Amino acid sequence: MKAFQKKSMKAVIIFFLGALLLTACKKDDDKEASGNPVASAIDPGTGKGGDVLTITGSGLADIVSILFDKDSVPAGFNPNFNTGSAVIFRIPDTASGGKQHIVLTNRLGKKVQVDFDVLALPLVKTVSSYNFTTGKVITLTGIHLQEVSSVKLTGTSTEATIISKSKKQLVISFPATDAPSTTLDITNITGMATTTQVFVNLNKAFHFFVDDYENGWTGNFWGSGSISTDFAVSGTTSLKLGYAKGNWSANGLANWGDGLALTTDYKYLSFYIKGGSIEYTLYLTGDQREVGYGNADQNTPIVVPPNVWTYYKIPLADLGLWKKGTPFHNLGFWIKGPDTKDEVFYLDDLILVK
Repeated sequence: MKAFQKKSMKAVIIFFLGALLLTACKKDDDKEASGNPVASAIDPGTGKGGDVLTITGSGLADIVSILFDKDSVPAGFNPNFNTGSAVIFRIPDTASGGKQHIVLTNRLGKKVQVDFDVLALPLVKTVSSYNFTTGKVITLTGIHLQEVSSVKLTGTSTEATIISKSKKQLVISFPATDAPSTTLDITNITGMATTTQVFVNLNKAFHFFVDDYENGWTGNFWGSGSISTDFAVSGTTSLKLGYAKGNWSANGLANWGDGLALTTDYKYLSFYIKGGSIEYTLYLTGDQREVGYGNADQNTPIVVPPNVWTYYKIPLADLGLWKKGTPFHNLGFWIKGPDTKDEVFYLDDLILVK
């Protein structure tokens, strides 16, 4: 009887050891690259940049690269999330739109691919200018722009001319329009997207200074100032504003005649400023603002990055340009300092926008 129990116990131990060995072998197979990886399905079958995809099948362990084969865009992934039966990863934001293959390669160099359709609407991140006139050439920078087929003023059939296009850049020429401002409807093979950027028709704006003084306005400088051909946003000139070291001063424009009466036709004040050698804060000021023109007027700080043109568009409702009365006659920018050296800023396209 005891001999039988010993034999039974031995059989049980052998059984469990065998099962453990099989489990270990299975786990190893789940981690080792296969000579014949198979992809059975992908979920979902379409998606956009950032979406999570799951490819299921067999022999999918030890994948070392995932590639969207249209324009050869690699996808990042975490191997710890993947098994021999499933691979999980995200669509890269830079994946090109349209039907293509996703190619998985394992450590043995064996490849498997699945069909996929990337949804890649055109996306504009930055623009070379927000202001336009008929024929103005503007560069749009973003992603998924290489297959753009049309650029229209939003809600219209009026098309801009496409001059050149690549994956990250689209160059267009603006059409004639009576619209005071507009966004753009951009269409590629995936579909249509509307820009978040709003473009302003300079011909429908009120001009203080664009390529010259306009509408009775002229230079008004505590420091120094002049029209300059050094840099420009529109046309060939801008307004050069000089601020002397240690001398709190305001530079801008004035209209000592009619000034500018209170208006409801315009909603924004906009302008470009090219910064000095380091980041500075300028303060917008006007003679009919709450505390008047000059050093006490610190309610509207304008942070100006160094050495680049920066676009500003401020609601008139936030500026109080007619707070103390109408019309106002002075509009400028003053600075606390500069402290270490003389500085020069450039001002262009100072306008009111509808």
